[in-house]
Amino acid sequence: MKKFTTFAIDDVIWLFRDLTREKPATLFDNPFLKMLKEAHDTYGLKVQLNIFYKTDNFYGPDEFSLEEMTDAYKEEWLKASDWLKFGFHSLCEFPDYPYINADYDHVKEDFTKMQKEVYRFANPENWSCAVLNHWRPMSKDGCRALYDCGVKLISATTGERFEYTGDDSSLPYGHSFRLLHNRKPETMVFKRPGRNAAIANSLCGYNHVSGDEFEITHNTSKFIIDKEIGIKFKNFADGPIHNLCTLDNMRSDMESFIGKEYIGWGSHEQYFYKDYLAYQPDYTEKLMVACEVLKENGYEFIFMQDLIK
Repeated sequence: MKKFTTFAIDDVIWLFRDLTREKPATLFDNPFLKMLKEAHDTYGLKVQLNIFYKTDNFYGPDEFSLEEMTDAYKEEWLKASDWLKFGFHSLCEFPDYPYINADYDHVKEDFTKMQKEVYRFANPENWSCAVLNHWRPMSKDGCRALYDCGVKLISATTGERFEYTGDDSSLPYGHSFRLLHNRKPETMVFKRPGRNAAIANSLCGYNHVSGDEFEITHNTSKFIIDKEIGIKFKNFADGPIHNLCTLDNMRSDMESFIGKEYIGWGSHEQYFYKDYLAYQPDYTEKLMVACEVLKENGYEFIFMQDLIK
């Protein structure tokens, strides 16, 4: 049995800021990209960077957007496109659940604006037709907009789904407002499986798969085809989340999935940075351990979009 794995890093924007302002001689003089290239060269890592259009002023007034991103590295991006791609994530980090009740035009505008800049500073070959959007829930209108923009596959949520009771204390971080503001009929609450108890009760939208569908696709290369829109749904994050693992348990967490046909795992950019409030100094070590386990056990790194080829 062939075994596949995909890896994605969410919330990527500071990388582009640093490349533009620090002007390293090559892409891979940048510490974040240097880490990823080492993992690629050593273990065969392929990675999709799910990107923001701009930084958020939550972190201060020194903002940066992709409009400012230098185009000095176009050729290097192209040469790396066989193992490094970009995917649409969101306009910026806040608010949470940016597209849960979004209209068609909102999603289309954000997607095309980001795609235009990526094509300018990188290349079409670096752009992915698979989307893992910020917090994952997407409205039905949003799914239709993505499909019309050429997206073939979008990440899905899974878990027990239920109606919101009206008790805002049952949801964290003020998420009840995100659920209710311009609420679409498909917006509901679900029980999120996983290690992060703080968001055990989470929001879901149109791109949610049922329990039976989840069992068919879980840790396999299979996906669900939405018959009405035509877009495909897949839970890409059915393996470990890098930043929720410690260095001590990274190997055992990854090994607990060994033997499955497909392992989708991921991380977030900000934990790599020393000035982030939750900086993880062992970020690189954990990545290398995970890649080593996968290579030792015969997993082939692929892109998320390769699942539909």
